[in-house]
Amino acid sequence: MPTVPPSPTAAKLPARTAAVWAALDPLVGAGTALRVLDVGGGSGMFAVPLARLGHTVTVVDPSADALATLSRRAQNDGVGERVVGVQGDGDLLHQVLADDDGYDLALCHWVLEVVDDPAATLRQIAGALRSGGQVSLAAANRAGAVLARAVAGHPVESLAVLEDRDTAPGRPARRRFTPEALLDLVDGAGLTPGGWRGVSVVADLLEAASGAEPDAVRNLELALAEISPYREVAAGLHLLATRP
Repeated sequence: MPTVPPSPTAAKLPARTAAVWAALDPLVGAGTALRVLDVGGGSGMFAVPLARLGHTVTVVDPSADALATLSRRAQNDGVGERVVGVQGDGDLLHQVLADDDGYDLALCHWVLEVVDDPAATLRQIAGALRSGGQVSLAAANRAGAVLARAVAGHPVESLAVLEDRDTAPGRPARRRFTPEALLDLVDGAGLTPGGWRGVSVVADLLEAASGAEPDAVRNLELALAEISPYREVAAGLHLLATRP
């Protein structure tokens, strides 16, 4: 199966994000400046590249240190005027975002695992979009976590993840999702989902192997991301969903 070459922006980023950028490329590389909301965007792994493409990005994150790093990265890349950092929690967006006409695109990457109420968070993100706006949603995949621990030689931990009992005293529980559970959250937020894909089907596993060529890993990621059974065992799940 032929793969679509990554955009120049995507080609500079980690191979494990290849599937996410492949989905975003048609939106962010079309030449139209978008208003982007990045919830939990931290130090700007997505925000700064998006700003370099001409988009304006508002990053909401609870970490002051991460937002300080975001500001430095944006200034160093010459896009400081297009990146705004706002300290706040993803499940309290209504407290930190001003009323406006809505965002064209929202990113919610690896956030639903840690917020108090994933359903409420996603509903707030959906409410921040304009009609026709889209959310890019990425979350940890339960099956991928089970496989990764087993391959790493930790069968006890693998079984604990499978049975949803891999918590430790003093450490907050980290949720992981099945594709069906993620789609249920999207539906509950009033969003219309597109097809889902796997994120880091092999990239995280290959990082432990010496000699894995990054471009080859990226190409393999793109080839496997939307094909069963490979996408089912990826480290993460990703989909785009639209607000009607």
